[in-house]
Amino acid sequence: MELFETSIVGIGSQAKMFAAEAMLILFGQGAPEDLKEYTYQIDVNPVNGDIVEGQFIYFDNQAYRITSVGNLVIKNLNDIGHISVKFNGATEAELPGTLYVEAKTLPEMNVGTRISIK
Repeated sequence: MELFETSIVGIGSQAKMFAAEAMLILFGQGAPEDLKEYTYQIDVNPVNGDIVEGQFIYFDNQAYRITSVGNLVIKNLNDIGHISVKFNGATEAELPGTLYVEAKTLPEMNVGTRISIK
């Protein structure tokens, strides 16, 4: 069952700079202009249930196991589509708006890339 599904509708000119930190930033289309250039813009869609460790986030067909979930991830996705995804395998959420996933090569991110959580 999909808990969340969206797709990338825009890519800020500086969005890829966070790859060096094994991180990407998602933000709904209403992102403030000063932040927009650092984000992957997505459609804001509702989260249908709890996001917990052990589930997977998919970028198209690339799966990443979720290792920790910040306590504001669901609220932020529902409200403004804004979370960070950190690819470091952390088992404790350091930041409330961050989703932590296994440490693997970051996915290819393009306009149209489908993102889902199952």
